[in-house]
Amino acid sequence: MSSEAHLASLEEKHHALEAELDTLMNSPRPQEELVIDLKRRKLKLKDRIEQFRSTKH
Repeated sequence: MSSEAHLASLEEKHHALEAELDTLMNSPRPQEELVIDLKRRKLKLKDRIEQFRSTKH
């Protein structure tokens, strides 16, 4: 997998988690544990994306 494809894959996963989190947050009673888990996973992906970008330049 090329560097650009890997970065795009990470970004797609991040956006998917963001969409899932938005949907969950708009539900009448979001499950707090699930919200925390999604936020944690999203943050880890963001960190990986930033780390990948910083090592690429």
